Amino acid sequence: MNPILIDVPLQIETDRLILRAPLQAGDGNVVNQAIKYSINELKQWLFLYNAIPTVEETEIILRNAHIDFLKRESFRYLIFHKGTNDFIGTASLHGINWKISKCEIGYWINSQFSGNGYMTEAVSELTNLGFQQLKFRRIEIRCESTNFKSRSIPEKLGFELEGTLRNDDLSADGSKLTDTCIYSMIK
Repeated sequence: MNPILIDVPLQIETDRLILRAPLQAGDGNVVNQAIKYSINELKQWLFLYNAIPTVEETEIILRNAHIDFLKRESFRYLIFHKGTNDFIGTASLHGINWKISKCEIGYWINSQFSGNGYMTEAVSELTNLGFQQLKFRRIEIRCESTNFKSRSIPEKLGFELEGTLRNDDLSADGSKLTDTCIYSMIK
């Protein structure tokens, strides 16, 4: 089946969260405010956030993510608290290979909401979406070996650490080589 014909929900609900595709006007501003608040944490791990983007740059990123969603190339969701509508972070299914039926999950959290299990809840739901609805046979989570907060999520959810790729990537600031942990779950 051509992936463009696959129905993918634009919104998903968990007990505490709403995950929705980035398609509303003003999403760029909300996400940009979280980036500003979380920049010290984000710039350690994501080269994209070595500097705070403008609201316009953030809006462009989100609109391109929506285009990728429609083209079935990746599925980025914005995460909001169900009760307060606070913006929690983003999580995505990306690196999709429809022929092999696999993808990767990536995520980042608004620092003020870290430590409450929100991202674990969101990633669990995306894992279910990937296996149940999209019929992936393999889902990976890759993260820097020293990013213990990020590593704790696949570990809590039962992903298996397949290995560590040594000197696999550059640090977010480009100053040194880093190791990448690869976690996976298969069906």
